[in-house]
Amino acid sequence: MEKLKLKEKIGYGFGDFASSMFWKMFGVYLLFFYTDIFGISAAAVGTMFLVTRIFDGINDPIMGIIADKTNTVWGKFRPYLLWVAIPFGIFGVLTFTTPQFSTSGKIIYAYVTYCLMMIVYTAINVPYASLMGVMTSNLKDRTSLASYRFIFAFAGSILVLATAEPLIDYFTTISDSNDKQQAWQYTMIVYALIATGFFLGTFYLTKERIRPPRDQKTAIKKDLKNLAKNKPWFVLLAAGVCSLIFNSIRDGSAIYYFKYYFENQDAFLLPVLEIAITFSTLYLVLGQAANILGVILAKPVSDKIGKKNTFIGAMLLASFLSCIFFFLGESDTILIFAFQILISICAGIIFPLLWSMYADIADFSEWETGRRATGLIFSSSSMSQKMGWTLGGALTGWILAFYGFEANTIQTEATKTGIRLMMSFLPAAGALLSAFFLIFYRLDDKLMLDINRDLTTRKNNSNSIS
Repeated sequence: MEKLKLKEKIGYGFGDFASSMFWKMFGVYLLFFYTDIFGISAAAVGTMFLVTRIFDGINDPIMGIIADKTNTVWGKFRPYLLWVAIPFGIFGVLTFTTPQFSTSGKIIYAYVTYCLMMIVYTAINVPYASLMGVMTSNLKDRTSLASYRFIFAFAGSILVLATAEPLIDYFTTISDSNDKQQAWQYTMIVYALIATGFFLGTFYLTKERIRPPRDQKTAIKKDLKNLAKNKPWFVLLAAGVCSLIFNSIRDGSAIYYFKYYFENQDAFLLPVLEIAITFSTLYLVLGQAANILGVILAKPVSDKIGKKNTFIGAMLLASFLSCIFFFLGESDTILIFAFQILISICAGIIFPLLWSMYADIADFSEWETGRRATGLIFSSSSMSQKMGWTLGGALTGWILAFYGFEANTIQTEATKTGIRLMMSFLPAAGALLSAFFLIFYRLDDKLMLDINRDLTTRKNNSNSIS
């Protein structure tokens, strides 16, 4: 069994560096951009998120099926990194572009551009996620590959969170009329160029090794029927959705928390550039750095106690710490940042485990049914992300509206309480549900080793016969 080289692990990580730059822009800044810059209401954005992301979630399994049916000299999944990288960047810029339309015209524009962005996001990210399932069948290499992926993912997120507000301030300052709308567009152009380059890097540095069984023919109905009977898939899908609700609510409300709950927004001033670093930037960057620490811890901890136990323990601890967060006030700045670090470590631990477990489910499905549908199974992981992100994003917009949020004004105490709930008890409920669902996941490491050995024996026998 060929072991992956460091260059290929890094190359695979490049893809999530690119993807996470956009994911973090959408998760942290898009709601704020639409309400405070673009100029539409929080309730309208919440509804738009729900409608467009439900539509987008349906696209994930469709894209998985398309990728599974793709056959090129580059493999099934790598070609999409080449074909979709440039459209990915273009639609990202259009999403953060403000047209000079009426309010209804802006809402239509937001629906169209965001929907197209999500289609393109699916077209490149479902194949990218599936690629991990065909690069290696080594269980420890998979966890290692997932860890590299998420180290780069959080590095991409850190780049965005550390530079977005300073870049926006810079482009606003150099524009003739201090145009913030144009500054957001220019900032997104910078990120689009970087993301496109990194996706192309993943295409050139990776290789597909695992092929479907030689006698396997395309049978979409059969693959869907097999998936419908795959209980571990349903369990992991539910756990993944809830973990994304946990993360998306915390991320989406952070900007509002520091803009409207903290009276003083600036943490410190960069001495040479004279750019103010805000509490929100510092909070989010520290969170992403802590996520990376969690990713690094995932492999050694899961090697000792198993993926399932590691996942459940991390989510339970994150839920408990999030509940305490509600009782911290503006004067508890150090504690706020300390809890952000601890909660983010817990969140970071689960992500490489999720993707590694989806690869295990692809193996389990082949072992149980004799058919391999890697793209279809991995599309479910993307779908769980989208569903969790959908519910979390919609809830964030609706809760803001429910508590009477009005952009760019002083908020009432009720509104501030709602924002604090979105930083504490609401995401805590998502983390708790995620841990609960994973109790029913039965593919432990011992079973997967047995499955892996059996599949290897089958393939060796098949090769000797042919």
